[in-house]
Amino acid sequence: MRKEVVAAAALTAAAAITAIAALVRHRKRRKEQQWKETQKILRKFARDCATPVPKLWQVANAFVANMRSSLIASNGTNTSLNMLVSYVASLPSGDEEGMYYGVNLRRTDFLLLCARLRGKNDPISDFHREEIHIPTNLLDGTGSTKELFGFIAVELGKFVEAHPNSEMKDRPAKNNKLGFIISCPVDQAVATSGTAIPWKSFAADSTLGKKLVHDFNRALEEHGVKLSVYAMVDDTVGTLAGGRYYNRESVAAITLGMGTDAAYVEPADAALQWHGPSPKLGEMVISTQWGEFSTPHLPITIFDTCLDAESSNPGFRRFEKVVSGMYLGEVVRRVLLKMAKETALFGQCVVPSKLMTPYQLSSPDMAAMHQDTSDNREVVGEKLKEVFGITKSTPEVREVVAEVCDIVAERGARLAGAGILGIIKKLGRIENKRSIVTVEGGLYEHYRVFRNYLNSGVWEMLGDNHSDNVVIENSHGGSGTGALYLAASQMKDIDQSQMQDSDPDVEAKPEPEPEPEF
Repeated sequence: MRKEVVAAAALTAAAAITAIAALVRHRKRRKEQQWKETQKILRKFARDCATPVPKLWQVANAFVANMRSSLIASNGTNTSLNMLVSYVASLPSGDEEGMYYGVNLRRTDFLLLCARLRGKNDPISDFHREEIHIPTNLLDGTGSTKELFGFIAVELGKFVEAHPNSEMKDRPAKNNKLGFIISCPVDQAVATSGTAIPWKSFAADSTLGKKLVHDFNRALEEHGVKLSVYAMVDDTVGTLAGGRYYNRESVAAITLGMGTDAAYVEPADAALQWHGPSPKLGEMVISTQWGEFSTPHLPITIFDTCLDAESSNPGFRRFEKVVSGMYLGEVVRRVLLKMAKETALFGQCVVPSKLMTPYQLSSPDMAAMHQDTSDNREVVGEKLKEVFGITKSTPEVREVVAEVCDIVAERGARLAGAGILGIIKKLGRIENKRSIVTVEGGLYEHYRVFRNYLNSGVWEMLGDNHSDNVVIENSHGGSGTGALYLAASQMKDIDQSQMQDSDPDVEAKPEPEPEPEF
């Protein structure tokens, strides 16, 4: 009997060991299969996001075609672009000197700036910048445009008083130009000469652009501020003004931040939709509104399609949704969520709720994970815990996360580069002229790998023969400083006009316009 018990126990133990071994083998096979599925998702995502040079040129050429169509038809017929003529009187030449003031109106605040320009060969000096938050009642629907402008005028008056310019005292307000740029989304890039500019980010009442400029100048007058605004332009136009101040070959500017846009200088006779006064120097600044650009050649994945369908503007701003900082992290999150659900990338437990929360991953956090060079991707592990509440992750898993970030960033950066070369090609400057493109925005300035991918993509597209013809530079002075360069260029126009008026030998006839450099 005892022998039988011992034998039974041995059999039971053997069976348990066999069962445990089988379970271990099963779990190992399951993990191996899940890892294969993870790699399968990753490889397919990489293929769908691929941007080889031929694909990039397809995108660039489609962008050129859309630009041409938009310039011909103001209603945007047969084009995904609705490019806007931004009629600033002139761009800086680099000779402007003196102290100037600017305003940068943003979503919930505005910047007040002043600086002394000393010509393009010397750095700006006496630079001051102040950030003012806009009261809630001016943003929640209870305030009006008049009240908003009044508030800005009051704060600007204080700023000018704290940083005075003695040269202003003896000049009438209309001759003291103030640069004004807008960083919040609007329907028009410029508010002058009667152009419409409905506010999107403000509940303040919408009105015609000419009235906006008039109303703001009235607010300045009412509050005793001896400055006046000639035009309100978007921040990308301001960035272009800054680039042109330092180099005549600066022909385009790009904003790459939470949003994205591009502006460039076009020969005036190409902008057929413009019906206002003829610009000086035979050129116009065009805001491309390239976030709206769309073409079948864009490498769109199922993750982008779902993001677009669930966005507040499905079917619109497709280019922005694959390029700008607002959406890069969200695409990464959606890929990781699919892996977590289908391959248990982060373990067998329930998928963390934060991983299922839209827009939980910001582009700065994405950049931090992507650019992590520490042993075992330790920063990735910290960000997974901080952002998604994922407390445990293996080095292999963290590597997958970094690879997803790399795929998304590379695609966005190279597509932005294709857009840049589309503009340069439209201007006919790729083969025989040097062109400088100024880029502003945190995505380009602070996301090193993204910046490198953009530059390398442009070089690959141009090839060895033309790679030196397009130079991409950081913006000069940071956010809002474009307003100062615009103010300087408008003041120079006034000074030149007054010199002509005071010279009895100058006949009252227009000078012939020089040929544009295109």
